[in-house]
Amino acid sequence: MKLFLKWLLCAAALLFVTSVYSGVEVRSFSAALIAAFTIGLFNAVLRPVLVLLTLPVTFVTLGLFLFVINALMFWAAAGVLDSFRVTGFGAALLGSLIYSLLGVLIDSALGRLFAQK
Repeated sequence: MKLFLKWLLCAAALLFVTSVYSGVEVRSFSAALIAAFTIGLFNAVLRPVLVLLTLPVTFVTLGLFLFVINALMFWAAAGVLDSFRVTGFGAALLGSLIYSLLGVLIDSALGRLFAQK
């Protein structure tokens, strides 16, 4: 139940990103659901490999390179899907930052909600 609720809220967060920032575009809520799933899948499968491969750069930049990796996952999801568009790397960076902040808020709220039960 928690995973399904998180997926729905992340899709809503993606729609919020599109309303706040014009560099990211999602056509509909169903497209946002597919995009949120794709971003989550890329973050689960590709991101750990990229983090491991870029560990020296991440270490030298004191972890700031992780923002670049997040933007690449965001941009890659937009590259795979037709109904999810990002205008460039800068838009992917800003869009992924907003989306990640909303994701942290969602995780925190769901953690509190399901911890009370």
